[in-house]
Amino acid sequence: MAAPLLIVAVGNPSRGDDALGPALVERLRAAGVDADGTVELLVDFQLQVEHALDLVGRRAVLFVDAARPGTVDGVALQPVAADAAAPLWSHALRPQAVLAVYAQVQRQPPPAAWLLAIEGRDFALGEGLGDAARRRLDVAEAKVLDWLRERAGACAPHRVT
Repeated sequence: MAAPLLIVAVGNPSRGDDALGPALVERLRAAGVDADGTVELLVDFQLQVEHALDLVGRRAVLFVDAARPGTVDGVALQPVAADAAAPLWSHALRPQAVLAVYAQVQRQPPPAAWLLAIEGRDFALGEGLGDAARRRLDVAEAKVLDWLRERAGACAPHRVT
């Protein structure tokens, strides 16, 4: 049985601020948000068509990724929908394409989905997170905890404090 809530973080921990998604999942694990089985945390370098299978049996999914400068407040949380026009020929997909693959394969609408984009500025190989990225990571963690709280009632016994 799949956990009703799924958080999928993508990024390369060896490429500076591209590590924001995986770093967020580390924080969420340390906070125990996945302890009771209502939340599953998944990390990968990039989204692929196979991730559509990870959505089976979910109530909601949150995709987390580093973004180029320009996001509001450095962290943006927005709903996303399946987009059949999103390119599928790449080895790296956007969340909209993963949702479209799910709809096509499962022959039903995908679970409700959101994208949390955390602004990154330095994506150099071998670099760690900068101070500004860590501050945006704090904001992102608070937004995810709020997102989980909003869905906790539908997925009891999950408790987020």
